[in-house]
Amino acid sequence: MQKHQTITALENISDSFSVIVSTSGQNTSASDSLQVLRMSGEFGGNDGFYSGEYNYDQNTNYEMGPGQFGQDAQFGQFDYSQGFSSEQPYTASPTNMYTGSIMTPDTNAAFVSPSSSDSYEDEPPLLEELGINFDHITQKTLAVLNPFKAAEHDMMQDTDLAGPLVFCLAFGGSLMLCGKLQFGYIYGIGVVGCMAMYFLLNMMSLTGVSVGCVVSVLGYCLLPMVILSSSAVLLSLKGMIGIVLTVLAVVWCSFSSSKLFVSALSMENQQPLVAYPCGLVYGVFALLTVF
Repeated sequence: MQKHQTITALENISDSFSVIVSTSGQNTSASDSLQVLRMSGEFGGNDGFYSGEYNYDQNTNYEMGPGQFGQDAQFGQFDYSQGFSSEQPYTASPTNMYTGSIMTPDTNAAFVSPSSSDSYEDEPPLLEELGINFDHITQKTLAVLNPFKAAEHDMMQDTDLAGPLVFCLAFGGSLMLCGKLQFGYIYGIGVVGCMAMYFLLNMMSLTGVSVGCVVSVLGYCLLPMVILSSSAVLLSLKGMIGIVLTVLAVVWCSFSSSKLFVSALSMENQQPLVAYPCGLVYGVFALLTVF
């Protein structure tokens, strides 16, 4: 039975191909031939030899002429006319071009010579840049050693701190020679005294005073205390001679500092008012020297 069905199917296939040949003789396309096969009902029948589900769309046209590739709706729409044109080559900016070579510099490059203000001859000395002026240090030291000499107003506006630092270290060093290590007390009393004099002078004067000016004046006027502490290495200051020298040193420091403050702040006829608080500050330093 199965052999008979196979023979029948082969006969149906041969009949179908004969129909295709006869239709091709009439100049029909391949799609018409396939349509004839479907209408004959004999290809893929119920004889069990072949059964398939093939859906063919007659509207699909795969025949494309020359120049039509890529124009069908199934291809992506891309405008090839916007491509990069070789007529516009990339050119670098002429301002960034280097015309010289590695070993040979460009002779056309502009060379700017250094100005005369950058020469080393016109630069100020190093000590002047650091704020250390030996001329002012000498003048202030002489003004302290000679309290009866008038001090210049412009000289006192220079807030020099090199001299006060040297005198504070000398004062602490001379006390250390006497067996008294009092650097912390010197620093603490000096800071408190400078701040107290700063607030007091700002209330008394019309122009006001800076902290640097107060520290500079009080530091320079510490020179008599340095002389007193140096004399304590040779003799005792707890006797009558020591008391007299201590009082003279306190008066000397107070008179010199008050003169410098009055000269710097233009405080005429107010020197005794300034000398009293200065005497209190230097009196504490005198106590450190004696005891």
